[in-house]
Amino acid sequence: MAKAGLLGIGRFVPEKVVTNKDFESFLETSDEWIRTRTGIEERRFAEDVETSEMAYHSALKALESAEVKAEDIDLILVATVTPDMPFPSVSSIVQNRLGATKAAAMDISAACAGFIYGIATAQQFIETGAYQHVLVIGVEKLTKVTDMNDRNTAVLFGDGAGACVVGPVSEDRGILAFDLGSDGSGGMHINKKNKFIEMNGREVFKFAVRQMGDSSIRALTKAGLTKEDVDFLVPHQANIRIMEASRERLELPKEKMSVTVNKFGNTSSASIPMAMVEELEAGKIKDGDVLVLVGFGAGLVWGSVALRWGR
Repeated sequence: MAKAGLLGIGRFVPEKVVTNKDFESFLETSDEWIRTRTGIEERRFAEDVETSEMAYHSALKALESAEVKAEDIDLILVATVTPDMPFPSVSSIVQNRLGATKAAAMDISAACAGFIYGIATAQQFIETGAYQHVLVIGVEKLTKVTDMNDRNTAVLFGDGAGACVVGPVSEDRGILAFDLGSDGSGGMHINKKNKFIEMNGREVFKFAVRQMGDSSIRALTKAGLTKEDVDFLVPHQANIRIMEASRERLELPKEKMSVTVNKFGNTSSASIPMAMVEELEAGKIKDGDVLVLVGFGAGLVWGSVALRWGR
């Protein structure tokens, strides 16, 4: 049986930078208020760039990083809750743009845990031998579903995309275990009933602090590892206080947790792959490192993956 792992990874970041100061002109808020409560300093807005366009450009970078051609992709999985339109799927649009003519394609709706769900799904196709290469993309244009007049949500979200190619790796590398879950009874705490995102921040905070740590430990236990084995933590970049709680649960020093929420805000399903690219470029993730990727989101859903980086 083949062992599945991440062969390459890439991201797309929109050009427009929106700082906390930019919100002060039309919202009752301040840079200090936003930073101390969320850790966010700025975020990117896609404006006229569609979700599929961001996904496509991140995919190109992932394919280059993995040294895999588009025609060798068997399946495209796109995690998003902000598609261009209800259908056709973002994954089908990307498949056509890439020229990945033999690839099947489908979208995954698991909010901020979507990329983790995509990785876990890709693993099954690779390790059963059904497919050789699966392209997994996390992409969001959250600004189009964010009420810019609501100070509780307007300052939180940004746009972006991250992608990876999942394929066969050596036996001592790759995906070690995953943990996925849902508690639909909390669905009302993050939702989009009408045009915009609505969120009960207090309840989401309590849920996230509990599940991020618990899910990470469960994935490690399934992999036969303990928190002492973790070299680096890449949490969903939603709120620095939630992220710090996850880090403390794993008893990791600060330098072993990815923090990009200050630069990009909450980009939902894109945040984990975008953060991974940042840390790889900075040399913080090294070959053979044990990583924990963990996310949570609307549903309520959560997911974590333990993996050993490298091919």
